[in-house]
Amino acid sequence: MSKAIDWYFDFISPFAYLQQTRFSQFPEQIIIKPKPVLFAGLLNHWGHKGPAEIPAKRIFTYEHAVWLGKKLDIPLHMPPTHPFNPLRALRLAIAMENDLTSIRHIFNYIWRDGLSIEDDTDWLEFAAKLGINNPDELTAQPAIKQQLRQNTEEAIQSGVFGVPSIMADGHLFWGFDATDMYLDYQQNPKLFDQSEMKFINQIPESASRSNR
Repeated sequence: MSKAIDWYFDFISPFAYLQQTRFSQFPEQIIIKPKPVLFAGLLNHWGHKGPAEIPAKRIFTYEHAVWLGKKLDIPLHMPPTHPFNPLRALRLAIAMENDLTSIRHIFNYIWRDGLSIEDDTDWLEFAAKLGINNPDELTAQPAIKQQLRQNTEEAIQSGVFGVPSIMADGHLFWGFDATDMYLDYQQNPKLFDQSEMKFINQIPESASRSNR
């Protein structure tokens, strides 16, 4: 019996790149439904700062991503600038009907090869290899822009606050380091029925930080 999961991602995230390299380890019956979202839109909605907006966290995040790549023997090279505007890549993924192979090629362009989507020459050459000769014209279509907005809003309504995120049976698995948690859930669907898991939703807050 096949089961579908929603995979929310943004090309701006090295951890989304790392996670998609593990999809080959997912059970064969799992159908992955890629859903490009704008990470900045999630941050704006939830009132978060992105890792790159906190100087010390920015450096650590990059160091951690590079270390993970080496640790897991996954080629990872930082793009020339980061953060960058991911709209070109997100809209291209949607224009290519969220095809996972095409998405993998885009991730490889940015994170394996360390190339910039803001470099017109490299980007146009890359798009041509995918069979797209006018990528910016293609992705400027209102329907594609609207789909990206809808994906982002859908993610927010589902409680997604970061990327990458897997939604399976209403359960959220956020981040590359939650990949194993998701795989464990597939092996043990009663994972969230355990008493300690159920107690989490009942834990009251005893203190909160002022928003002022």
